[in-house]
Amino acid sequence: MVAVTQPEALNWSTANCTIERAVGVFGDRWSFLVLREVFSGVRRFDDMRVRTRIPRQVLSARLASLIDAGLLRREPYREPGQRTRNEYRLTQKGLDLYPVLVALLDWGNRYAVDADGPPITAIHRDCGGAVHAALACSAGHDLESVRDVAFRVGPGARPAEARTA
Repeated sequence: MVAVTQPEALNWSTANCTIERAVGVFGDRWSFLVLREVFSGVRRFDDMRVRTRIPRQVLSARLASLIDAGLLRREPYREPGQRTRNEYRLTQKGLDLYPVLVALLDWGNRYAVDADGPPITAIHRDCGGAVHAALACSAGHDLESVRDVAFRVGPGARPAEARTA
């Protein structure tokens, strides 16, 4: 008989999980679509609404939540003869999500693409080469496989509550 060992992760609580907290900030479809637009240079409410087809109230709520989370900031502008309105710009915290969006784009272009091919790709502005999300460690090693990565307990880890069967 082979002894079954439980994963080490079961010994640690998920109560303060940073993945869960991050998904709580931007983990719905609409928030990612708003971020896609702002990353693409679409910064005005009406332009976003047309491109995303997000209902007005939902878009207003998502923009407000992304501002509250510190991912976007309002930048006032005024067209001649019209009232002052806001554009939405990425903060540094929002810009730091760029690799996440590139990873989603990579995944979508591989697994959720139409027969005609991807509708958008990411390129390096200087040379035109394709840009992809990649894994690397802090020592500078490029990782060739996700199997080269392991999750380990960090300084904020808390022991799991005792489980009852």
